[in-house]
Amino acid sequence: MDVLHITDLEAAINHWRQRAPAGPSAALAPELAALAEVYARMVIEHRDELDAAHLPAAARRAWLAWYAGTPDAPCIAVCSTAQGDAVCKGCGRTEAEVRDWPALGPWAKRAVWRRITREGTALRFTRYAERAR
Repeated sequence: MDVLHITDLEAAINHWRQRAPAGPSAALAPELAALAEVYARMVIEHRDELDAAHLPAAARRAWLAWYAGTPDAPCIAVCSTAQGDAVCKGCGRTEAEVRDWPALGPWAKRAVWRRITREGTALRFTRYAERAR
């Protein structure tokens, strides 16, 4: 199941807030309004995840447009899975995630990104953090 996490929704909302701030009438850009509606529903329902299949079309388009501007792979060219590690010391992905990355959809990729960011143990977040910028 493809899942939208509230932190990714917040990132997309902030992206659209910077790109299309509300004008004097305080009207929201269509992308922002679509994402804000989903966000409000998640907050009211005390949910941190939403099945992506239940996203309204406008919110899906806005989220995917934000996603298209994010870094694709967390690789920093310090791959240890090639040397037999089950988890890459460079980026934090498992061997299967590295292997299957090109076939993963945006929802699955964001789930991996959230996990490796939360763990923060890979070299991308420690010694080689400057490579990740």
